[in-house]
Amino acid sequence: MKDHEILERVSRGDEAALDYLYKKYYKMMTRIVLNNSGTEDEAKDVFQDALLVFWQKAISGSLVLTSKISTYIYSICLNLWRKELDRKSRNSGEMVEESTFQDYEKLEKARIVNDCINQLGETCRKILTYHYFDGLSMQDIAEKLDFANTDTAKTKKYKCKKKLDLMIKRNYTASDFLD
Repeated sequence: MKDHEILERVSRGDEAALDYLYKKYYKMMTRIVLNNSGTEDEAKDVFQDALLVFWQKAISGSLVLTSKISTYIYSICLNLWRKELDRKSRNSGEMVEESTFQDYEKLEKARIVNDCINQLGETCRKILTYHYFDGLSMQDIAEKLDFANTDTAKTKKYKCKKKLDLMIKRNYTASDFLD
């Protein structure tokens, strides 16, 4: 299902669309809590609360999406967990480090880039993965993918990087990167 279909169905009160969101994003959203001093139960509660916020805004007609639904729900989860951690820290006297949240924001940016790379063709996916994630040289990439020479690998990498940039700019806004 596409985001606009999901939003339309949820705004009509279609609980099956909400179930779809729950199943699709449960692991990704609960990771925010689990990787930041939270329990499975807390993660489940935060995610359910986030879906409830999404549901209520969609039904009321006040929800205007400027990003993907996953990014919107992720932001809600992150904010709810920050509030919970703040509440816990006030009760226990501990301070929650902002750097921890910056780490999760970096992870979310990486997830978005990785999702887009996976949508590219196989050749582009391999070139970009080998270069940026595996650290292979252009010579190694040319040999691995049976290109005529390093210049061919460089040209293809350049074109693939341009495709990736366009895809990210077309599908995401700056707010999706939580800056």
